[in-house]
Amino acid sequence: MLRVQRGDRAAFGTLVSRYRARIYALALHLTGNASDADDITQDAFIRAYRAIDTFAGRSEFFTWLYRIVINLSHSAVRARARRPRVDLDDPRVAIAAVVDSDGDPQRCVELRQSYARLVRALDDLSPTLRSTVVLVALQGLSYGEAAVVFGCTEGTIGWRIHEARNLLRRAMEDSPVPARPRTGAERIRRLLS
Repeated sequence: MLRVQRGDRAAFGTLVSRYRARIYALALHLTGNASDADDITQDAFIRAYRAIDTFAGRSEFFTWLYRIVINLSHSAVRARARRPRVDLDDPRVAIAAVVDSDGDPQRCVELRQSYARLVRALDDLSPTLRSTVVLVALQGLSYGEAAVVFGCTEGTIGWRIHEARNLLRRAMEDSPVPARPRTGAERIRRLLS
């Protein structure tokens, strides 16, 4: 980090390479829009580079960067007059269904429908609950790490996950997720159980 703070662009490039995929995935889950996620990813790294001297090192770099992405994502969602409804071509749905279907076309169709419903339910959560679920369930942050990102206590993160879990479970009650859980979608199912 010292090299980056001294203006070493190559060192910052290493950080971009290390975190780009995670940052994009976070922005995609928060906005539901691949184009917005691309823009937010790029903007987050530009903002981080410009403000690197303000990074005090009280947390991990990715924690600081996540906060930037969350703020940019919330702004992007607010900027849209209305959030578009999720369809079966939503990249969050399409990618998960293809990965989890093991090449079985029928299973892929079933998973797309279930995942679309889950993503709609996730999108209907408040920005704070949605961001918390994405960080903990999809990005794999611990409650402690998420608490640092949000500047709150681990107990608050626990409450948010509990509240989100209840809301998501209610939204999914009439649409059970097909059997044979795998990969990324399994994290969401574990969260709901």
